[in-house]
Amino acid sequence: MSARRREVACAFGVVLRDSRRERNMTQEALAERADLDRTYPSLLERGMRQPTLTYLFAIADALGMDPAELVRMTHRGLHS
Repeated sequence: MSARRREVACAFGVVLRDSRRERNMTQEALAERADLDRTYPSLLERGMRQPTLTYLFAIADALGMDPAELVRMTHRGLHS
């Protein structure tokens, strides 16, 4: 993974973890609600994977958020 891709993946991971915790949701609960493999949220939160657009929408829906807000928050995290 290139340095830039890793930077974006890590920024998204922080946003995902914070958003999930704000909702008192476990990684396992997020995976179940988004119909993901139970290990996938952990990989995302650690910056080891990046979600596809389909998964981004599923994750946002499971969190009760607009997918664009997850992207905006990630963008802010990269530029703060």
